[in-house]
Amino acid sequence: MTMKYLAGYSDQVQAQVRELVAADRLGTWLRDRYAEVHAVRNDKALYEYTVAIKDRYLRKTGPLDKVVYDSKLQVVRHALGTHTTVSRVQGSKLKASREIRIATVFRDAPAEFLRMIVVHELAHLKQREHDKPFYQLCTHMAPDYHRWEFDLRLYLTHLDLTRLDRLRASTDGKPAGGVDATR
Repeated sequence: MTMKYLAGYSDQVQAQVRELVAADRLGTWLRDRYAEVHAVRNDKALYEYTVAIKDRYLRKTGPLDKVVYDSKLQVVRHALGTHTTVSRVQGSKLKASREIRIATVFRDAPAEFLRMIVVHELAHLKQREHDKPFYQLCTHMAPDYHRWEFDLRLYLTHLDLTRLDRLRASTDGKPAGGVDATR
């Protein structure tokens, strides 16, 4: 089993995760640790949630024009969220529009993981690179940021494994085309 979300971690950490997976305890461990479900289900609620965090920690940054869940963002492409600043000329003025897009996987994720990704994207409003000041800002807005980031990687691993299990279960006894040959 590949640990694509944990590739940068030590062999010891990956072995511990493999043990949890082999014992079928990863999902239970995550549910026990992250039982809180958030109510941020639509784009309007996501915008309000994000702006509230921004207004608390990043008052001096410009306003956000758009914050939405985006079904086109895919974890596989390493994009759980994006931040963009689009500059447009309107008459003699240059207008900047700031957008944050969050992958739809966070709509059903634990509350802490939504907060982590929102904090991450907000931090990019001040710090473009993933450097020390960037992560300092993230931990200022969410003191448990690093733990949540690691546990999010476990969550994504768990989602991949459960999808794979469902896929295997749905194709048992069927040829590669997915059609049952016994009919």
